[in-house]
Amino acid sequence: MIRTILKQVKQYKKPSLLTPLFATLEVIMEVLIPYVIATIVDKGIDGGNMQVVYRYGAIMLVMAMFSLLFGILAGKYAAAASAGFACNLRDSMYENIQRFSFSNIDKFSTAGLVTRMTTDVTNIQNAYQMVIRIAVRAPLMLICSMFMCFFINVRMSLIFVVAIIFLGIILISIVLTAMKIFDVVFKKYDDLNASVQENITAIRVVKSYVREDYEKSKFTSAAENLYKLFSKAESVVVLNNPVMMLTIYGCVLALSWFGSKYIVAGGMTTGELTSMFSYIMGILMSLMMLSMIFVMLTLSTASAKRIVEVLTEEPDLQNGENPIMEVADGSIDFNAVSFSYKQSSENETLKDIELHIKSGETIGIIGGTGCGKSSLVSLISRLYDVTAGSVCVGGRDVREYDMEVLRDNVAVVLQKNVLFSGTILENLRWGKEDATEEECREACVQACADEFIRQLPDGYNTYIEQGGTNVSGGQKQRLCIARALLKKPKILILDDSTSAVDTATDAKIRKAFAESIPGTTKLIIAQRISSVQEADRILVLEDGRIDGFGTHEELLASNEIYKDIYETQVKGGGDFDETAGGEG
Repeated sequence: MIRTILKQVKQYKKPSLLTPLFATLEVIMEVLIPYVIATIVDKGIDGGNMQVVYRYGAIMLVMAMFSLLFGILAGKYAAAASAGFACNLRDSMYENIQRFSFSNIDKFSTAGLVTRMTTDVTNIQNAYQMVIRIAVRAPLMLICSMFMCFFINVRMSLIFVVAIIFLGIILISIVLTAMKIFDVVFKKYDDLNASVQENITAIRVVKSYVREDYEKSKFTSAAENLYKLFSKAESVVVLNNPVMMLTIYGCVLALSWFGSKYIVAGGMTTGELTSMFSYIMGILMSLMMLSMIFVMLTLSTASAKRIVEVLTEEPDLQNGENPIMEVADGSIDFNAVSFSYKQSSENETLKDIELHIKSGETIGIIGGTGCGKSSLVSLISRLYDVTAGSVCVGGRDVREYDMEVLRDNVAVVLQKNVLFSGTILENLRWGKEDATEEECREACVQACADEFIRQLPDGYNTYIEQGGTNVSGGQKQRLCIARALLKKPKILILDDSTSAVDTATDAKIRKAFAESIPGTTKLIIAQRISSVQEADRILVLEDGRIDGFGTHEELLASNEIYKDIYETQVKGGGDFDETAGGEG
C-alpha cells in the first residue's frame, strides 16, 4: 500500500528530500542553543565575565536566525511537496477512473469516488507534510535532546526515560482505539456525499414533490452519524493532551527536586540545570508532535487504503494483444449472446440473442420496461462484455478491437442526455474535436437543432449551464444527437433519444438520417410506434429474449406484443407505457 501511494511523489522528490534536510539543520541549531545558554550562565553570569556573555550571546543569536531560516525553508518545501503529491494522487486516480468500465464504477459508487478524491486525498496530503517534516524533526529532536541530557548528567536523564515509556504506552493505546473508529468514519462520508449529490442532482423532483423536509431529515441523519463517530474518535484522541501535560509537569517537578539537590551537592551547575529544563521541553514537545503524527497517520491509513483501492483497480474491460484498429463497416451480429450485469448472477438480462443486422440498415427496437433494450445496445460499443456468445461489428468480435477505435465508430445517444458546462460549439465538438463551425451547423440541421440555436442570443456560442439546465429536454436531446452525428459513425444508436421531441420533429430527424447518413447503421430504441414503423426491420424484445423481428407489416400480422402496442397507441391514441411499460 505504501509503495503504491509513494509512487505518486514523482517530480516532487526534490522538495520531499530538501524538507527533512532543512528540518535536521533546524533541530541541530535548536539543540545547541541551550548548551550555549548554559555556558553563558556558568562562565559569563556566575563567573562575572561579560566578554563571555557578549561572545556567546552573539553566537546564540546567529544560531537562532539560522534555525528560523531552516524552519521557513523546511515549511516551504514541505508545503510544495505535499500539495504536489496530492495533485498527482488525484490525477492518477482520475486517469484510472476514466479507464473504468461501468461495472467498475458501480463497484465504488459515484459518491465514494468523490470522497476518495477530496477528503481522503486531503488527509494523505496533511499526513505526508507531517511525515517529511515533523516526523523527521520530532524524533531527531528527541534523540539529540536525550543525548545532550545524558552528556550533562546520566542519572538525571533517567527521569526522561521513565516519562517516554509511560507516554509511549498511553499513546499506542490511544492510536489503536482511534484507528478502528476512523475506518468506519470514511464509509459514513460516502453516505453523506451520496445524500448531497442525489439531492442536488434531483432538486427539481424534490421541489415538485415538496420533499425538502424528508431530504433534510435524511441528510441530518447522515451528518449526525458522522458527528457521533467523530466525537467518539476525538474523545479518545483528546486524552493525548492531558496525558502529555501530566508527563511534562511530572518531569519538571522531578527535575527541580533532584536538580536542586545536585546543585547543592556540587554535582551540577546552575547553567546545566537550566539547559536540562530546555531539553526536557524539547523532548516532551517532540513526544507531543509524535503523538499528533500517530493520530494523523491513523486517520490517513484508512484514507490510504481507499485511495489504493482506486489506483490498483483493474478495468474489467481491456484491449487484447494487437487490437484491430479499423472497423470495416456497420454490420452487427449477435451470436447466441447471453448477458448479466453480475458474472455470478443467475438472472440473465439477455438470453440467447441471435441477431444479424446488415450495414446501413435502420433497425427499430421496442419492448417493455426491463426487457433489455439498453443492455442490448450497450454490448455493441463494448460498454459491457457478454456473459456468453459474441457480439461482432464489421465481421469481427468487438473484444478484438481497440476500444477507442470501436467506440469512435459507434455513436451512442443515451437515455440520459448529458451536456457539459461550456458553449454549444464546445459541447458539439465532443463528437469531433476539430470540427469547424460549418460542420457543427450541418450536424445540427440534420438533428433539427439549428433552428432553435439560431434563435438564441449568442447562437452557437450560447453558454450551456452545468447539466444543460438552461435548455429544454427536447433541445438537449437534439444537441446530443448532433454531437453524435459529428463523429460520422458507422453505427448510430439512439436509446430513446427523441422521447422529448414532438412527433413532427421526430419524423424530420428520421428523414434527415435516411438522406444524410444512408450508409450508417441506425438502431432506434423508442416507445412510440411512429418512431420505428418506417425502419427496415423492427426488433421486439420481451424479458431479455427476441419475441419478434421483421418489418412493420410482418410484425402486425405475426407478433401479438407489437400488435397490442400498435393498437393501443395508434387506434386508441394512447402511449406505449400505459400498457407495456417504458424504456429498458
